[in-house]
Amino acid sequence: MTTDATQRHTDIPTGDWIDRLAPKPMQPYLRLMRLDRPIGTWLLLFPCWWSISMAASPFDEPLKALWFFALFGVGAVLMRGAGCVVNDLADRDIDGKVERTIGRPLPSGQVSPAQALAFLAFLLAVGLVILLQFNTFAVTVGAASLILVFIYPFAKRFTYWPQAVLGLTFNWGALLGWAAVTGELSLAPLLLYFGGWFWTMGYDTVYAHQDIEDDIIVGVKSSAIALGDATPKWLWVFYGAAITLFGIAGTLAGLSVWFYIGLAAAACHFIWQAATVDIKNQQDCLTKFKSNRYFGALMLIAVLLGQVG
Repeated sequence: MTTDATQRHTDIPTGDWIDRLAPKPMQPYLRLMRLDRPIGTWLLLFPCWWSISMAASPFDEPLKALWFFALFGVGAVLMRGAGCVVNDLADRDIDGKVERTIGRPLPSGQVSPAQALAFLAFLLAVGLVILLQFNTFAVTVGAASLILVFIYPFAKRFTYWPQAVLGLTFNWGALLGWAAVTGELSLAPLLLYFGGWFWTMGYDTVYAHQDIEDDIIVGVKSSAIALGDATPKWLWVFYGAAITLFGIAGTLAGLSVWFYIGLAAAACHFIWQAATVDIKNQQDCLTKFKSNRYFGALMLIAVLLGQVG
């Protein structure tokens, strides 16, 4: 597998499980849906699991909770994959000019646009099968997310805040999870959703600092360009707002004091990110970005603790 030093300049790993285990014809498609880099799936999945656990105690009906967790887990893999295909189709010309992305399946010619479209249709079809396991209201909420999935890849062409659109997209599970459990929406999941939006604004701005020089040359926009050297200061705002909204959502959902103890631990992770991030260091930006899977896990533990007490 590639070393950290070489990984700074490409997001295509070599010598990993896809190279070792997957049939060669499948390898470009697995990389197209980013199965070699699961961090995006975790960031999409955790708001779903938070919401499911906050809407009703998983300990009351553990088998149902596990079933929902599993369905959302598979759905997150599929929809994150579908989103990556849409993104790479839209960005295939741009990706061919950026050092980190030039080796992706579409700009490198391993997969044609027509093949990518067929693969996208397959992912969406299987995703629909998963979605139809839920109630009618949840199906409607889930289907509505496709609007954002198809808008996001083009946002960077028109606004310096494509991360804002990504936040609306990646945290949709906070709404869908609640809808799947209760058949309705209320203020608690909305606050959870917007707390997740601030979370995404933080971590994806850090992520975007990896490409800031190439993005300026190519002519695409990002919050990293807009905020520049002020990004670390803004992380305190983004993450502070996220923790505040998560806390209020927990109160409205009737979680116990143990939720706030767990949330305090999660907040410490945010403090570490904001206090130590080096936006001039590609590897540190990637490390801080990936570390958000630990925040997601801490937040889930906090919600589960809040249902116990």
